[in-house]
Amino acid sequence: MNTHFTSRLEKIEAVLRENLPEIPYASAWKTKAFGKTDSAVTTEHIAELVEPCKILVASGGKRWRPLFAVLCAEAASASAENRNERIAQAYAITPLIEFVHTASLIHDDIEDGADMRRGKPAVHISRGIDTALNAGSWLYFQAAACLQDVEPALKALLYDVLMTELRRLHLGQAMDISWHKDNAKLPLVEEYLAMTALKTGTLASLSARCGVLIGGGTAQQADQTAEAAAAIGVGFQIRDDIINLTTGNAGKKRGDDIVEGKKSLPVLYHIQERPEDFEKLAACFKQAAAEGIESSAVEKAITFLSAGGALEKASVKSRSLIADACKKIETLYPGTEGAALITELFSAM
Repeated sequence: MNTHFTSRLEKIEAVLRENLPEIPYASAWKTKAFGKTDSAVTTEHIAELVEPCKILVASGGKRWRPLFAVLCAEAASASAENRNERIAQAYAITPLIEFVHTASLIHDDIEDGADMRRGKPAVHISRGIDTALNAGSWLYFQAAACLQDVEPALKALLYDVLMTELRRLHLGQAMDISWHKDNAKLPLVEEYLAMTALKTGTLASLSARCGVLIGGGTAQQADQTAEAAAAIGVGFQIRDDIINLTTGNAGKKRGDDIVEGKKSLPVLYHIQERPEDFEKLAACFKQAAAEGIESSAVEKAITFLSAGGALEKASVKSRSLIADACKKIETLYPGTEGAALITELFSAM
């Protein structure tokens, strides 16, 4: 990876570790996270919240969302007199983005019935559903703790952005759940793209909007960058859909989307072109859900999708969404290193 990215990612990792620290927890961190607590509240009690989240954060992830926020701040602050202070603040709020993302993964795995995450048992498998639900919910709120030291007017703006994007995230998840619960229910391609713009795109738009606002960009720049970012998020979700059905996503088994009943874009494209295969694919989804990832129905469904050209069509859609969005961002911040690095980042991915 570009050394420019490496140095930035190292700074991001340091901030994330500071915001989910090691046991024992420093009193300053505890006060910032929970306010004043009774002496009966012990380190062990706090660990029930922190440790499941910290293990998942530390287990990997590309960190492109917090990196994207920093690069947006760099692009928006290119001519600002206090540019260094603005960029430092962008690093300081990166937990807002990465922790929301991590919290959503904990809850997603419960809702999808997924057993693995990043090559390890999902939090609800290793710690139990009760702990996973509670820790994941806490992390949504803890994500905003990094805003406590932000200047009041900007803090209020960022809180409003966060709350709006969280509501959008959960709306997208509601759409997704409604479809994968029913093997016979098939959304339109347009509905799928709208769902993905909410469920996945909203985390990218949160990154972009926060970065631009911290960088001193205008409200219009923030809106336009967030719109482009949502398209990038959709592009990467489609890419993940394709990988799931080909090589398999990192830390997961190939085709687990079939087991979970996900109506991904390749599935929708295939049915659009070959509606006669709908009943066959629905039967594969039902059998895979009953038998698990080792079911022969998983590979049978993948064979259907591979033969019809749906995977390549989805790949073209993914690439065009990301490329067009990057061009839009470069137009918004012409000649800036931040915008150029955003294009380089997503082209490399």
